[in-house]
Amino acid sequence: MLGTLTVSLNNSSLNPALPAFMAAFAIGPLMATWIVAGFMTAMGMTMPLTSFLSQRLGRKRLYLWGVALFIGGSLMGAVADSIVLVIAARVVQGIASGLMIPLSLAIIFSVYAKDERGRVTGLWSAVVMLAPAVGPLCGSLLLEWFSWRSLFLMNVPIGLVALILGLGVLPASEPPERKPFDFAGYLLIASGIGLLMVATSRLHHADGLLDPLNLAMLTAGALCLIAFVRVELSRSEPLLNLRIFNLRGYRLSVIIAVVQSVGMFECLVLVPLLVQMVLGYSAIWTGFALLCTAGFASLFGQMGGKLLDRHGPRAVVSVGMLLTGASTLALGMLGPQATLATVFVLMMARGAGLGLSYMPVTTAGLNALPEPMVTQGAAMNNISRRLVSSLAIVIASLWLEMRLGAEAGSALRTSGAVSEVFIATGVLILLALPCAWRFPMPERTAPAPSAALEQR
Repeated sequence: MLGTLTVSLNNSSLNPALPAFMAAFAIGPLMATWIVAGFMTAMGMTMPLTSFLSQRLGRKRLYLWGVALFIGGSLMGAVADSIVLVIAARVVQGIASGLMIPLSLAIIFSVYAKDERGRVTGLWSAVVMLAPAVGPLCGSLLLEWFSWRSLFLMNVPIGLVALILGLGVLPASEPPERKPFDFAGYLLIASGIGLLMVATSRLHHADGLLDPLNLAMLTAGALCLIAFVRVELSRSEPLLNLRIFNLRGYRLSVIIAVVQSVGMFECLVLVPLLVQMVLGYSAIWTGFALLCTAGFASLFGQMGGKLLDRHGPRAVVSVGMLLTGASTLALGMLGPQATLATVFVLMMARGAGLGLSYMPVTTAGLNALPEPMVTQGAAMNNISRRLVSSLAIVIASLWLEMRLGAEAGSALRTSGAVSEVFIATGVLILLALPCAWRFPMPERTAPAPSAALEQR
């Protein structure tokens, strides 16, 4: 949990620091965005390796290597004297995060029985949900008191504590039989993820869609992912066993998690526009609005985990999605005359809905998998969420730019454009509600591996 907290806190605390990096190294905004894009791309390209490496090294050893690598990347960033070294340090941190995040859930699942996992993952999600809201505040304070180097150094003590506790507390796991490395599969998925992440990070304006390089990367990335699916389904020992999507519980959980993730990331774009450009408040109130969501998601995440253990996923996830979808639609109906209190209440409702649905449905989906497949399932869940969310943010941003045009300063025009994206997001969440209704109820006895997986 400490390792995951370090990753979440560090990533979110760096967001307000991009102007500080631009001033320190005399660079433009395009180069500065690579501080974030380099991390995200490296993490996405590493995640597909997690299951294979954990089979070779064991989960505990690989997780501790990931923590150690993250500490090393943080030290590298703290002493960097050029923007190239800063970006390289972020790439190292991204590689470490790509190992740690899927493994953290897999380790929890290896320790706790199915009817206890909801409570534990609820506590885990409480930390993960709160960190992105607290991170920007921590980053701003560190920049105010110290320098940008402190944003890297703050990871070191937390990482060292996580490493020491992990050595003594985490259960040892012997690696199972060695399987051959699917090099062609990894090359295809790493290329596909890398090309799509880089291309989306370059699409700052609608004109970017006309850039031949961007179009080539988007096309090549999509073709690589299509080829990856075809190759993996033909292999007896694939890098990622895509046949786990034949299991209805896992498949539906990924759909819901992806939709909720799209809503979460789009709100990070839309809420600042609503609070600052439509309602006319300062940026500090945007932070409080996001903190409302994070705080309630953290609180209700623990409640949702306990309800999952007692009653299964259908009811708790359905209520959570209804809350999230309805509150998102309501945010889309606010105009320039809306009060800040209304925004806060709706953001609290969104947070409660996320807490009741996001982590509980992920836990229920991984519960549907045989134990050896949990690491792969967690990795594919993460990859799906990040890829689709990145594309959704680009689409939403391009739509906003097209709608606002040259009148971006007009509160009424901005209100209309923001409302349209909020409403579209709310409708998307509600359209995914039948996935929660159709979720299979958990079995209380250990199930035999699915026939779908025995085709491997």
